Amino acid sequence: MPALTTDNPNYRTPPSVIATIIAISAVASLFLAWLVYYHPPVDVAGTHLAFLPALDAVLNALCAVFLLIGYRYIMRREITKHRNSMFAAFVVSSVFLVAYILNHVLHGDILFPKAHPTARFIYLWVLLTPHILLAVVALPMILITFFLSLTGRFPAHRKLARWTYPIWLYVSISGVVVYAMLAAYR
Repeated sequence: MPALTTDNPNYRTPPSVIATIIAISAVASLFLAWLVYYHPPVDVAGTHLAFLPALDAVLNALCAVFLLIGYRYIMRREITKHRNSMFAAFVVSSVFLVAYILNHVLHGDILFPKAHPTARFIYLWVLLTPHILLAVVALPMILITFFLSLTGRFPAHRKLARWTYPIWLYVSISGVVVYAMLAAYR
């Protein structure tokens, strides 16, 4: 009987690990929903750290760049460069999350003005709704994909990364567009 190692295709990730990642992701998503939609902002006037929304857009753009570079590297079978690019995307996304939380603690949610109904429709239903839904889905996918890579489960990593990558890329790029539309119509 072959040994159960990470190189063995029959080796399975313990369901408790996946369940823990999903539970942590669910709690994080619920916290963010509470923060965005129910928590009263500390700085309603928006005078403290007013640069945070722009910083979030820059971090999302950087994440998208690292994801595209990482994809290019994996297509060329440059594994170390791919790994480094994906770690950079993960770090930038993590910094984004901290800045996003801080921005919403201070300033609350910024609403798109009703004075521009067509642009508001595009913003809310074409861009923001899929962005939010896919961001919630992306979080556990990213964490599981990283877990699979870090534990040497590369066949499973590759299978999940095929789904994680485009979702993560969409969330990063649409985050920049969300910021640009809010900035343009405010």
